[in-house]
Amino acid sequence: MTPLSLRDCLPRDLDRACLVGRVWCDTPHPGPVLITVRNGEAIDVTQLGPTMADLLERDDLLEALANAEGPSLGPVEQLLKNALAEPQQAPYLLAPCDLQAVKACGVTFAVSLLERVIEEQAGGDPARASALRAELQALIGSDLSRIVPGSEEAMTLKRELQARGGWSQYMEVGIGPDAEVFTKAQPLSSVGFGAGVGLHPASQWNNPEPEIVLAVDSRGTVRGAALGNDVNLRDIEGRSALLLGKAKDNNASSAIGPFIRLFDESFGIDDVRRARVTLRIEGADDDFLLEGESDMGEISRDPLDLVSQTHGAHHQYPDGFMLYLGTMFSPIQDRDGAGQGFTHHLGDRVTIATPALGALVNHVGRSDALPPWRYGLRALMRDLAAR
Repeated sequence: MTPLSLRDCLPRDLDRACLVGRVWCDTPHPGPVLITVRNGEAIDVTQLGPTMADLLERDDLLEALANAEGPSLGPVEQLLKNALAEPQQAPYLLAPCDLQAVKACGVTFAVSLLERVIEEQAGGDPARASALRAELQALIGSDLSRIVPGSEEAMTLKRELQARGGWSQYMEVGIGPDAEVFTKAQPLSSVGFGAGVGLHPASQWNNPEPEIVLAVDSRGTVRGAALGNDVNLRDIEGRSALLLGKAKDNNASSAIGPFIRLFDESFGIDDVRRARVTLRIEGADDDFLLEGESDMGEISRDPLDLVSQTHGAHHQYPDGFMLYLGTMFSPIQDRDGAGQGFTHHLGDRVTIATPALGALVNHVGRSDALPPWRYGLRALMRDLAAR
């Protein structure tokens, strides 16, 4: 594997970026603390709010962070290094969210729409994917990326595909009026930078999904963004969309990090809309290398539309939520033989990056072999009370 540059895991304009995150510390009280990054140092700002959910509710957050006087936890690059160690060494980075619900949007790019339909029609069999891909592209015969979901043009295409037997439940959420929004993971279950990401042991066809994740407060206001890996089991979901929970929500199957970059004068929703998110997969056992890119400019639904479809009079999130925006990149490069497409090997290193947010780095393991999720809400409440 290529040697990892810790500096490249941080935002390119680190001196301008307002970052918040969570760090596991062993002393003086074991548990998570909140940090910001100032002059390359990780500063404990837990006094501003006991949880990240509390911190993101503050209207004066940017000013409060600028003036916060907390102890230093050392150089931020050391936290990255500690998180990459096996086992991780405190203090190390955690996922930057805590009490927030972790939601995800699916089929928000035309390319990923085709791949979801392929999974469905292949019934989870990767050997059929290549032939189905060619058949579907010939059947659809149009550039889906130019179609506005819910528009009259989209509804006309829907009627045509239904008449030709080419309609799919994935097409419904891809170009229909309603976005697919599902629960990706439970509060506190996401893993952070350097941790292992998990594959269900039953899966033989799977891939990472490089995404931007919005941090949204209880009022539905987007406060910042992070990087995410919405680990996907193509064979499980391909057998039936009703298996989405098993395909998406497993131990360590949600990775978010390395930090939340808050919206301010240097970074905002338009930067999210323009972002290019890169993916790099490096094999530990076969020298495999795959690189790709998601251009957020090609998303079918605006990020703020996805937020409004998640939160509103129909659904509230008193602790806020993290929202995966979806990916256009579904790896299809053959790895284990012609026509077999891509699937993970254990030990793969996955790097998801964009200059404004840095890089999220994780290695791939099995959900039943990675450290079990034990630190839940009761544990957090106990640790906060002890402080």
